Amino acid sequence: MNNKQQNILIIGAGLCGSLLALRLGQRGFNVSVYEKRPDLRKTNLSAGRSINLAFSDRGNKAMKLVGLEEKVKALCIPMHGRMIHDKNGDTFQSNYSGRKHEYINSVSRNDLNALLLNEAENHENVNFYFNKKCKSVDFQNTTALFQDYDTEKDFVEDADVIIAADGAGSVLRKSYYLDKGFLFSFSQDYLTHGYKELSILPNENGDYLAQKNALHIWPRKNFMLIALPNLDGSFTVTLFLSYDEGNYNFSSLKTEEKVVAFFKEEFPDALLIMPNLASEFFKNPTSPLGTIKCSPWHYKGNTLLMGDAAHAIVPFYGQGMNAAFEDVVVLDAILNKNLEHWEATFKTYQKNRKIDTDAIADLAIDNFHEMKEHVIAPIFQEKRKLEMLLEKKFPTQYHSKYAMVTFNENLDYHVAMIRGRAQDRAIFNLLSSGEIAINHKTTNEDLEKFLEKIKHDTNQILEDQLKAGLKY
Repeated sequence: MNNKQQNILIIGAGLCGSLLALRLGQRGFNVSVYEKRPDLRKTNLSAGRSINLAFSDRGNKAMKLVGLEEKVKALCIPMHGRMIHDKNGDTFQSNYSGRKHEYINSVSRNDLNALLLNEAENHENVNFYFNKKCKSVDFQNTTALFQDYDTEKDFVEDADVIIAADGAGSVLRKSYYLDKGFLFSFSQDYLTHGYKELSILPNENGDYLAQKNALHIWPRKNFMLIALPNLDGSFTVTLFLSYDEGNYNFSSLKTEEKVVAFFKEEFPDALLIMPNLASEFFKNPTSPLGTIKCSPWHYKGNTLLMGDAAHAIVPFYGQGMNAAFEDVVVLDAILNKNLEHWEATFKTYQKNRKIDTDAIADLAIDNFHEMKEHVIAPIFQEKRKLEMLLEKKFPTQYHSKYAMVTFNENLDYHVAMIRGRAQDRAIFNLLSSGEIAINHKTTNEDLEKFLEKIKHDTNQILEDQLKAGLKY
């Protein structure tokens, strides 16, 4: 494929679309990106979406690819672990890793998106067009119908390839779904919970009112509150709550008095530093949480789904953005193979990638239950203490499931899921049976024996799974 003769149309200038445009521009393709929203660099666009996100090693791998690692680092706030808040306002921190260099980062969605847009626009062969809503895609003829919000007129654009990075509501995916000319599988599964964005503002001096370098969690079994730091001293707070189940739910919280009473009972320490709670609660929308899986992601050699358009996930592993960025890394590696045509490229991309995006979707659901409930269970806390000790003592030999997913960017998601789940099962079995236990008398020799037991039992579980036909 001669890059200079290839015109690529990207639908969506969000995080995935702008990174994809940058990388394809670096490779020499002619790239046109159409985005339905205004240019976020010129207007405020929160609209209830998460304004900060968890950025970790898989996402950083993509930043290295396009040469932006240091620029992105300047936008990040390190978060070394979860700060758990109980109903009395007492806290304890559960680190993400026993290795000091492993942590996740809070990053502004808009700041990161703006950086990617600016860098992509530095290439003469990359152009962005805002306020242009895609209405449909004719993938038979490789054309897209747009509405110009400024002129209110419709227009059609064509290209050699159309790539949709237009999120969970993808117009291209809808076109696939509605077409009867080929078999398209699609599933959309919503949680019974939704989410609402709130905030903790800085004090009068611009300082943080809670620990800066942590992801704060108020786990309450059936619901939870989380908070991530922003560079301006504020926190973005997110309430995850059922729509209509339980004593408290979004349907029943209809007055400011009920909202304040709810927070006073369940999150009293958060309420003390959230004076804008009542007004924000009713101003900001309540949004759904869902998982989207579909197949195929491509039609012949002319259209492709990427990012949330292909595999939207719930946010509880902090991997949605990172997975979308990793999509670009995987596609780039396949482009390096210089296959004979786009169809071969897209088929290879999906074959290599879909098993991993399915895995992180399932892991994100697992982590939803872990964050709202399991983190306060005594056996889970004992497991985390053991894992921290093992990672400190044996930094190259032991990795928790969380570390495999979040910090081992060269380990495929599906391998991390299978190995990590087997290892978790082994540890819980050993702790429950009393075969291993940690206390103030635990020695390095004890830890070495524990590690060998965990490895042995994990391998046995994996062997049993292989016998049952579960491969990785």
